[in-house]
Amino acid sequence: MNVSLTPELDNFIAEKVASGFYSSASEVIRESLRLLKEQDELRRRRIEELRKDIKKGLDQSDKGEVLSFTSTAEIMAHIKKEGAKRLNGKGRKKL
Repeated sequence: MNVSLTPELDNFIAEKVASGFYSSASEVIRESLRLLKEQDELRRRRIEELRKDIKKGLDQSDKGEVLSFTSTAEIMAHIKKEGAKRLNGKGRKKL
């Protein structure tokens, strides 16, 4: 495999090796790819959770389990009220 790097990335890798934390450029690249793989998995999980939350909300809406507000002030008042309940240990809901 042949990889071309920008001068900035080449210098970054050289700095990592010079720091003594990595013994070679290959180690830096392997660690970078491992972190990229972790990041991709985390992103995949977040998207999966978001899809579940969206489905849950749509299902609740289909069942008529929704709140109706006529103004932003009304929405904010409701949010503050619910927040105060949660802070006081009442009405705690699993997020």
